[in-house]
Amino acid sequence: MLAIIEITALHWAGFIGLVLFFLALDLGVFHREAREVSFREAVGWTLLWVSFSLIFAGLLVPLRGKDEAIEFLTGYLIELSLSMDNVFVIALIFTYFRVPHAFQHRVLFWGILGALIMRGILIGVGAVLVAKFHWILYGFGAFLIYTGWHMARSEDEGVHPESNWVVRWARRFFPLTRDYVGQHFVVRGRKAFLQHVEPASGDHRLKTIALTPLGLVLIMVETTDLVFALDSIPAIFAVTQKPFIVFTSNVFAILGLRSLYFVLAGAIRYFHYLKLGLSLVLAFIGAKMLLVAVDVIIPTGVSLMVVGGILLGSVGLSIWHARHLPRQDSKGEE
Repeated sequence: MLAIIEITALHWAGFIGLVLFFLALDLGVFHREAREVSFREAVGWTLLWVSFSLIFAGLLVPLRGKDEAIEFLTGYLIELSLSMDNVFVIALIFTYFRVPHAFQHRVLFWGILGALIMRGILIGVGAVLVAKFHWILYGFGAFLIYTGWHMARSEDEGVHPESNWVVRWARRFFPLTRDYVGQHFVVRGRKAFLQHVEPASGDHRLKTIALTPLGLVLIMVETTDLVFALDSIPAIFAVTQKPFIVFTSNVFAILGLRSLYFVLAGAIRYFHYLKLGLSLVLAFIGAKMLLVAVDVIIPTGVSLMVVGGILLGSVGLSIWHARHLPRQDSKGEE
């Protein structure tokens, strides 16, 4: 049996370097020009990222042990499942702002890059807090149970950019162009400013930078992911407190989110019970955290099966609901 290797700064640098390489390859080669992502292409990229995740888990077995590989898979499944709700919110944002299909990949690319940075910071802060104040895990557990309860009770409220304080702040300091300007997030220069910005009541004569609607969409996507991260980051600390496993499972889930969006966005109506399933996942993870206080330890393998079972059950019920609802409606009309 091989000895367990120690995770060093070199492993962190190598992993981050590979992620940046694949992101650069994606934007610089495969999507250099703005174009619509087909469903077939999105499925291919989704399967590719899932395969990379499974290969990474397989490499962890000889390098870090079977238990850590299971922790990675459980964390990855939790993060990926919670990201599905984020996918549907992003779809609402794109619909609200009428984002052309050709520009959606660019927004998701930079949105995910920002998400990786934000989550890296949150994971670092969370790991330090857990290491110094272990009791904070109980606070995470209670928070997750409350979040799951709130998610189960809440209804879809749509998108309200006016209630987003970051968007309000951006519009206060930067004027907005009349329409989309290609795939640009901002326009610079006096000539471009005068060409694309409507005369406003405010004095913008000295300003030469303006936000495009695509820039506002990117801000909405970034802040939305930050909100979702506040739920998902505490959840994975119930599985493991190892920073490298927490970070890598988050990264693989987020990297797959972009292609997952193009797979699921057109099928939102078929996932009627998914939100209920996600709320049960959050409640289960929160309960797992709190049970530690009374010396009840739920093995990671059991957690993986429970989370997987909840998700499969919610998706199965959603498919059943989607197939039977039209028949019920047609009978009701008769």
